[in-house]
Amino acid sequence: MNKIEIRSFLEFVFPSAPAFSPDGSKIAFVVQTPSFDKNKYIGNIWIMERDGSGCRQLTQGGDAKSFVWSKDNTILFSASRDGGVTAPEKGASHWFEIDPRGGEAKLAFSIPLKVTKLYPVDSDRFIVTANHQNAAGGDFTDADCQVIEETPFRANGVSGFTAGRRKRLHLYRRSTGELTAITGEWFDTTGYSVRGDKLLYKGSEWRGAKDRLNYDGYWLYDPASGETRQILAPGTIRTQSFCLWDDTTALVAASDDTRYGRMQFVDFYTLDITSGCISPFVPYEAEVGSSTTGSDARLGGGFGTKLQGDRYYFLTTLGDCGYLRYIDKSGTLSPLLTPDGSADSFDVCGDDVIVCGMNGQKLPELYLNGRQVTHFNDEWLNSHSVITPEYHEFLASDGFEIHGWAMKPAGYEAGKKYPAILHIHGGPRTTFCDIFHHEMQMWANAGYFVIFCNPRGSDGRGNEFGYIQGKYGTVEYRNIMEFVDQMLAKYPDIDEGRMGVAGGSYGGFMTNWIIGHTDRFAAAVSQRSISNWVTFEHTSDIGYYFAHTHQGSTTRENAAQMWEHSPLQYAPNCTTPTLFIHSDEDFRCCEVEGVSMFTALKNSGVEAKMVLFHGENHELSRSGKPRNRIRRMEEILSWLDRHLK
Repeated sequence: MNKIEIRSFLEFVFPSAPAFSPDGSKIAFVVQTPSFDKNKYIGNIWIMERDGSGCRQLTQGGDAKSFVWSKDNTILFSASRDGGVTAPEKGASHWFEIDPRGGEAKLAFSIPLKVTKLYPVDSDRFIVTANHQNAAGGDFTDADCQVIEETPFRANGVSGFTAGRRKRLHLYRRSTGELTAITGEWFDTTGYSVRGDKLLYKGSEWRGAKDRLNYDGYWLYDPASGETRQILAPGTIRTQSFCLWDDTTALVAASDDTRYGRMQFVDFYTLDITSGCISPFVPYEAEVGSSTTGSDARLGGGFGTKLQGDRYYFLTTLGDCGYLRYIDKSGTLSPLLTPDGSADSFDVCGDDVIVCGMNGQKLPELYLNGRQVTHFNDEWLNSHSVITPEYHEFLASDGFEIHGWAMKPAGYEAGKKYPAILHIHGGPRTTFCDIFHHEMQMWANAGYFVIFCNPRGSDGRGNEFGYIQGKYGTVEYRNIMEFVDQMLAKYPDIDEGRMGVAGGSYGGFMTNWIIGHTDRFAAAVSQRSISNWVTFEHTSDIGYYFAHTHQGSTTRENAAQMWEHSPLQYAPNCTTPTLFIHSDEDFRCCEVEGVSMFTALKNSGVEAKMVLFHGENHELSRSGKPRNRIRRMEEILSWLDRHLK
């Protein structure tokens, strides 16, 4: 068997975003592959018949990473290829059209906006979501100077400053090129649902400084008359996904935030679009619309929710895994429709369900009604040393059950001592489970035990388990340390003197915290971390609300509490050699967080190293440029090998 190595991910194939054609005869999806030479991901649209047969590649340009079916059963995708585009149109979004039976993609139309999403209402009309830049948000005219008058003014993964930028809705007519604005220039749209000629959308209008609560309002738009009516006032309740269930009612995933604040999970509500009354419908106490199960071996988007008849299908994280299920108009929640693992995107048509997911130790593939219908990665998996994580659970000292896993080194020999790596997930509202994780497979193949768990604060276990507001570094730290003790007892071949700890985002925060509170680890790798809640609150693109949500306070309200839970305060206690990895365009956990810890350790005489990636953001380990992903893993493995081997 071949070993799984750092460069192995260059051989992975990433399908995503399956979608049935409007007539239900075909399924289209995106396939992406990493290219080391081009240092990017090549994306093309593939097609198969409704029964999963006849899978074939449709586009060849390598620039099709998303698409939408037209009502005429053709495929539309946005690309930057020439296609006869004239010079004055270069600032527009260009949409190409291709017949699913094959042939060349042709330029269908150009929209003079930076379009982020296109939704076909009928054969001629489209709802267009586009970024609109208000000049009052800042002065963008001087190349040597940036004037900013709004906060937040950056967003992770978004190019340039975002001050004054709003996501607006428009109605576009293909036949005439007519473009009608639905929302105002200062309105920021966060979601919409279309049913017939009704458009229900949510968002808020704001200027200057975004409020940390920012509970969206809801509006109903009539394309025929052009009239807009407010349904639910902004500030009423915090909401996530929603849909127009019928002509009078919307289903809304929402939380009243009465007991656990913004850390409270959502339940299901109904919204009467005539009266504006929002009412509790079905308790749920979990996230709706996505799987938060962590992996660095997936790429791409797709549907997270969809209404089919009277069933609202949605992705959700329950326990340690991500699943697909639905709720119907009677309030009945379906059983879990997918196996343990992670359902990452899906579509439904009649009784047929197509899911892109990660099951067991498989890389992402498509599953039609539970049957695997793509096999892009099977041959690779069958020829490599894939380690199956071993599940463990124990009752922690705080009375909560903690779930975790251990991976033995490739070629494990009983009685031989091995180094180990404790891996901590981000979030903290995410989970680990036993799905394929390239980095952890690479570590195990390099001769390490790998151990990981879901401490308190993780997703999938309800409000009481997930609520750690103002407790960062306390309850979950004890959970993790007790988990390490459990693994040492169950795996006596782990060399206790050669253990490392690594994590990113929240996992980076916890790595920073751990090295200031214990010397049991011989090496650490802290990535895209938080070290100081005061600086995080004022520099992160989400700091204005996330700091308060998770710490229960702000710098102005209780600076002492913010500092008490900041790893930087405890950096003088650290003796652990630590590698810090950050990206200079990571506006989620800005480089100041890693630089602060790095400087503190160096000033205390502790061995430390800083690796800063240019042009990358918070997603470096998951969707960064292929060469940078390789360099990152090379730095990590070299650091761990040096100190643990």
